[in-house]
Amino acid sequence: MLQDIGLFLAGLVVGAMNAIAGGGILFGFPVMLAAGLPPLVANATSNIVVLPGSLTSAYGYRKYIRKVPRQYIFLLVPCLIGAIIGVLILRNTSTSRFDDLVPCLIFFAVLLFAFQPFLHHHLHRHMKSKKKAFQPLALIAIALFPVAIYGGYFGAGFGFIMLAFLGFTKLHDIHKMNGLKNLASATISCASLVFLLNSHLIDWHTGLIMAVGASIGGYYGSQLAQKIPTHAIRIIVILIGLTTAGYLAFRNY
Repeated sequence: MLQDIGLFLAGLVVGAMNAIAGGGILFGFPVMLAAGLPPLVANATSNIVVLPGSLTSAYGYRKYIRKVPRQYIFLLVPCLIGAIIGVLILRNTSTSRFDDLVPCLIFFAVLLFAFQPFLHHHLHRHMKSKKKAFQPLALIAIALFPVAIYGGYFGAGFGFIMLAFLGFTKLHDIHKMNGLKNLASATISCASLVFLLNSHLIDWHTGLIMAVGASIGGYYGSQLAQKIPTHAIRIIVILIGLTTAGYLAFRNY
């Protein structure tokens, strides 16, 4: 019972972090490891945790999403196809091989998370500049494809890269970008879950408990996204991520 309460609270944090600062799974992943899940199972289960939070966060941004031009929904297509390829690669990755890879994957995600403030600074400056090098959506869709493969395989940090690409479109509002990013994240999680259903890699008990918390945290986190400072959250998550990556590297190597 106490472990279930802890998982629920961890889900709240994951959902809120994904809505406010991103990188929530960098907190949720070590929690699942501490609950006894192997890294490969924790990675697959994270799709259940992330999905409801992405959906409720998108709902929280709904008034901005309604203002996004319809052609931008086209960007969800490479996200869907790439996620399917990524999750198929994951299904064919052995437990030992994934154990070897996961410290590097976490470290990569931590780097993306650490540099996210620079990304936001670039986006705001880019949107305010008079000269804007807009790229055709087709080029951005092609560039998103390999990123979506990574998203289907591991996923942490996908949202940061998605925002970077959206900065080169005609979207002027960071809230519209966040809303579209949440839809893309939900698309990747849905595709991943469909292809993981019969893989025996998902711990449904852990995932569903955390998912309930993440759905609540995601909605209210989207409401607070522009109202609270994220520096403390960012430092804590970076430390947790580096510690987890270091521990797993030491254990495996």
